[in-house]
Amino acid sequence: MQNIQQIFDQIREIKKEQKDIRGEYKDMLAQADDYEVIIDKATELREKKKQIEAIVQTKMGLRWQRMEDLKLEIEKLNEMISDIAISSVAEGKPISITDEYQNEYEPVYKVVFKKIK
Repeated sequence: MQNIQQIFDQIREIKKEQKDIRGEYKDMLAQADDYEVIIDKATELREKKKQIEAIVQTKMGLRWQRMEDLKLEIEKLNEMISDIAISSVAEGKPISITDEYQNEYEPVYKVVFKKIK
């Protein structure tokens, strides 16, 4: 098994190469004919889309606000279920979740590294 530091260094090297290639790509796009015109049109269309969405959201009124409230509630409940799952695993308890169709779900754990300031 490789050392965690070696793998981290390898990731950093790959990300640097990826950044260089992305820079080349952006330079080539900037030199392409009509690219800027298309970007401007896309920006204009996005603005029109936002305006139409705002009008529809205003017309929906309380129903739209309810949808936004539900979105926040789902975020809170997902955070709560994650906290409960981590606590259960730490205590050695099994975790079992099923939906209305008897599909079973298992937790997925992810470890990420954050730069220390």
